[in-house]
Amino acid sequence: MIMPEIILIVEDEEKIAALQADYFNSHGYEAHCVYHGDQVIEAVKSLNPAAVLLDVALPGKDGMTLCREIRAFSDVGILMVTARVDEIDRLLGLELGADDYICKPFSPREVVARVKAILRRTQHGQNTGRNTSEPALLLDENRYSASYNHHELNLTAVEFKLLKQLASEPGRIFSREQLMNNMYPDQRVVSDRTIDSHIKKLRKKFSEQCSGANFIHSLYGVGYKYEVHIDDSHA
Repeated sequence: MIMPEIILIVEDEEKIAALQADYFNSHGYEAHCVYHGDQVIEAVKSLNPAAVLLDVALPGKDGMTLCREIRAFSDVGILMVTARVDEIDRLLGLELGADDYICKPFSPREVVARVKAILRRTQHGQNTGRNTSEPALLLDENRYSASYNHHELNLTAVEFKLLKQLASEPGRIFSREQLMNNMYPDQRVVSDRTIDSHIKKLRKKFSEQCSGANFIHSLYGVGYKYEVHIDDSHA
């Protein structure tokens, strides 16, 4: 059975969002609604939508900020929605990585048509020119360098070893002892807090280079794991 493509509707006016969702559902898509800007990144990561209908004016993070943050980790099609019609805002939205722009008021029919056009472009690889099959995280053991979506992380040798071990088995929880044994094979005596300190620095570098992204998660009393598509609020 072919699953319907998911459309994420980001709109703080619930009646408008519901109307748009009904229209997309009636055209064979699976619509999900988010009403607050601070919930959008989590929704994109967990739902993996085919396209995002992104309002500019939102409570919490605004649409421009969200567009930039989404583009740091995803090539999902983005249709930005605004009531502001001046040309500067249009260009700014597109420069941040949006695929198209539509101004209120509009008809649901027009929105669906715009999204279908975006999907045709993105699904044929004509939108961004990126190779979506390329791994997001790239580790070069010869140079002890790491990058995520082409953002250099500038890691120390110890941080590189730590990330390499975590990323070798995404989702697996490594204990502090396992991580220490890999980082310090000479069996030197180090505190558990040493691992915590390196994890903190590693998270900071991900966040600085990847618009707040955090892919290293902790399980209290057990250890750490590397995983991309999970709820960052539980890290």
